[in-house]
Amino acid sequence: MSHLDDLPSTPGKYKTDKVPPYGILHHHRYLRLSKLTLWASLFLALFLFYLIISPPPSPSRRNLNDSSSISAAKYGGSHWEKQVRKSARPRSRGGLTVLVTGASGFVGTHVSIALRRRGDGVLGLDNFNRYYDPKLKRARQGLLERSGVFVVEGDINDAVLLKKLFDVVLFTHVMHLAAQAGVRYAMQNPGSYVNSNIAGFVNLLEVSKSANPQPAIVWASSSSVYGLNSKVPFSEKDRTDQPASLYAATKKAGEGIAHTYNHIYGLSLTGLRFFTVYGPWGRPDMAYFFFTKDILKGKTITVFESPDKGSVARDFTYIDDIVKGCLGALDTAEKSTGSGGKKKGPAMFRIYNLGNTSPVPVTKLVTILEKLLKMKAKKKVMPLPRNGDVEFTHANITLAQAELGYKPAVDLETGLKKFVKWYMGFYTGSKKKSSW
Repeated sequence: MSHLDDLPSTPGKYKTDKVPPYGILHHHRYLRLSKLTLWASLFLALFLFYLIISPPPSPSRRNLNDSSSISAAKYGGSHWEKQVRKSARPRSRGGLTVLVTGASGFVGTHVSIALRRRGDGVLGLDNFNRYYDPKLKRARQGLLERSGVFVVEGDINDAVLLKKLFDVVLFTHVMHLAAQAGVRYAMQNPGSYVNSNIAGFVNLLEVSKSANPQPAIVWASSSSVYGLNSKVPFSEKDRTDQPASLYAATKKAGEGIAHTYNHIYGLSLTGLRFFTVYGPWGRPDMAYFFFTKDILKGKTITVFESPDKGSVARDFTYIDDIVKGCLGALDTAEKSTGSGGKKKGPAMFRIYNLGNTSPVPVTKLVTILEKLLKMKAKKKVMPLPRNGDVEFTHANITLAQAELGYKPAVDLETGLKKFVKWYMGFYTGSKKKSSW
């Protein structure tokens, strides 16, 4: 909070004191003023001394998404605007002009490249935070640059930057993938989830609703919104008011916020509930990723089981299938109906599940990895902790199939083969241990 926030919003008028008689009272005032000056000077000196000797705040206490203060130095100028326009310019007639937030993230990179390859204009935005190794994000950025996608380094909470981007480019669509991910990390840094998944989303919607024309927006929700729901498979019509984690709660809040902006401002909004996305260039905090890493290093992996001793299961969805769903959502999104922040008619609002609709026990995931890596895993089985993880996920994708043409095609073993091949090449420079 800025020190300016401590000031009253209406300080009132300044009133001068009446001038007292000259004489003894003047002498007493002089003495009091001298003492006041002395104490003020002493306090100021102590305060400055404190500032000098105080250490800077620990990086671990800084908000991972708080890069808006430095992003201002990274944009602006004719050369920068030229890069932005070139990247956002469609190469095919009728192509989309898409702003992809979280562009150097796992899904963001794949979606951006797919859009660019088919001739759409794509501009990326990413703050390269330190939730996981920024080197992986920078490597993805290299892939994007080679595909002709320019990534602006900045934060979605930076309203000045977002307004600048919308001034330079008339976006037809926004693919909003920037978010603080991970279920367990919310117990360590809850503020980062509120800052990114709620405040950042609101900031993006605020800028979008004031744009002319308003873009159609597709954004990433999550299967985690189903929380403690026990009805399977999960349908978009099921209750989502029992989140099991703060991450899930912020994603559910995002759906409510999106509906509000759709209702009031006429923004076209489509939410996609992703189910356990995996594949090459994935996130290191996902089980399949760190299982691979630890198995290769001979470390013990922890496999969780449900209270009834059953295996935890996930609806693993390969990245290529998710990308097809994202593009389908962009292609079928209707135009927003507002202009300059004012609604002119009803606008599209949709929510879809994007899963593989074939839940796989985590124990089977480990078995497949052992086969591909040709190494036996050292396993430790433990009860599922109360950290926000749920026992299973299972997507009903009927709606996405009917309206987006969504049809997942990659089974877990095939997808993991591709992931392991990428992992061995990226981290070891070798493919000898892979099984093909």
